[in-house]
Amino acid sequence: MNIAIGVTGASGAIYAKVLFAKMHDLSDQIKEVGVVFSENAKQVWEYEIGDDTYKQLPFKIFAANDFYAPFASGSGNYDALIICPCTMGTLGRIASGMAGDLICRAADVMLKERKKLILVCRETPLNLIHIQNMKTVTEAGGIICPATPSFYSKPQTIEEVAATVVDRVLQLAGLKQESFQWGEGSN
Repeated sequence: MNIAIGVTGASGAIYAKVLFAKMHDLSDQIKEVGVVFSENAKQVWEYEIGDDTYKQLPFKIFAANDFYAPFASGSGNYDALIICPCTMGTLGRIASGMAGDLICRAADVMLKERKKLILVCRETPLNLIHIQNMKTVTEAGGIICPATPSFYSKPQTIEEVAATVVDRVLQLAGLKQESFQWGEGSN
């Protein structure tokens, strides 16, 4: 499976950090991972995570304006794009069909090729424009997976809280992993 990951400047860099760690752990199921960060995503990562470890990921990182990246074309044979976290601006551009950067172009490719597009939207509260854009992307075949953690597994750290969302995203992408399942350990 070939997976692209887009990281935008929404608050929630911890979701991307946990996603990258889990993707690394699932490397036996993944042939290739391509990554693209928006400029704001890098700034938010450094502010929220407190370092620049996004520069040292074990995956190929593409510039936000690199339209030669393999996932910028349907012939690149990527199976999924996960945008985590996803800003409302990125969601709006995708819903409008605007592909002015690599993240939005890759999303357009996933939709036109009928491949998996998973948007981990991170905003609250939502206005009607956000909701309508979510509806548009969903009707086009995308999956909106809000960065809304669950607490059934009784997470103890911020990473475990973020993992409740990331585990669901990986499941939606078609990757198999060990994670909390509803009904496990409940009395």
